[in-house]
Amino acid sequence: MRKRWSWTVGVTLLLGCAGTSYWQRGSEVRFGRQGRAVWVKGPWPAVRPSSNVDEVIDQLCPAVMALDRAQAKDYGQEYCGVLYSLGTGEYYASWPSPLGQTKLVGTDLRRKSCQIPSSVRDERGRPSILADFHSHPWFPSEMSREDRWAKTQRWSLRLQFDSRCTLTKLIPYLGERRPGEVYLRQDKAWKLIGYIHEADKDMGFVTPVEED
Repeated sequence: MRKRWSWTVGVTLLLGCAGTSYWQRGSEVRFGRQGRAVWVKGPWPAVRPSSNVDEVIDQLCPAVMALDRAQAKDYGQEYCGVLYSLGTGEYYASWPSPLGQTKLVGTDLRRKSCQIPSSVRDERGRPSILADFHSHPWFPSEMSREDRWAKTQRWSLRLQFDSRCTLTKLIPYLGERRPGEVYLRQDKAWKLIGYIHEADKDMGFVTPVEED
């Protein structure tokens, strides 16, 4: 039977196993809940800001994989954060949040989740969110169909990476008649690998790009 841990129980068990952890380190509050929504603090010092958003994106996976249990497979933790700007021409990454449903692991259950943040708290100004990002603690682990569902999209871009930093990007084009686009990051460039046609956006089905 599948069971769910509460967030409190799940975190308590993880902290008990991990010693000093991402949740315990220092007194600064880096993420939290406001009602049902999750907020995160920014900027994250582990990721250098840049006017080129791809330079920020390329730093995300190595920084996240240094966090607790980010590569621990069935016993791992998924992290969610956002990329944002303050109107100054530079892009920033938020602190990642582990908040979400933590489930008991088992041979028939290789699923983790974290809740995409709805807002960023940055004392320097009013953030404008461009993209969300999240990690998977396995390799290989591509962007899931649930990750591609139209109802789960909040921002202009979605980024996902596995424990060996295979990075994919979704441009959902919600509210537009054009298909969504799925890209793979290769050699500092984006390779188009699939489309999500208008009729498939609700279900997240991808039509692969045919190779020449």
